[in-house]
Amino acid sequence: MPVIRASDIGTFLYCKRAWWYLRQGIKPENQAALTSGIQFHRLHGRGVLAAYLTRIAGYVLFIIAVALLIYSAVTAFF
Repeated sequence: MPVIRASDIGTFLYCKRAWWYLRQGIKPENQAALTSGIQFHRLHGRGVLAAYLTRIAGYVLFIIAVALLIYSAVTAFF
């Protein structure tokens, strides 16, 4: 029984004929465009990951700053 991947479903929903060609082993003719699209999505994914990690770092630094503020306020009175 063949394995059905999410990309197969996406290809089928986008273009049934393209899906059928792939199932027959016929490669697309626009390999350069497909390769550049894959590269674009990799770069975009890295940018999304970098933004996520930057946001997490911002939260951590904010929590540290609040903790230091509370610590300095508490130690100032004792």
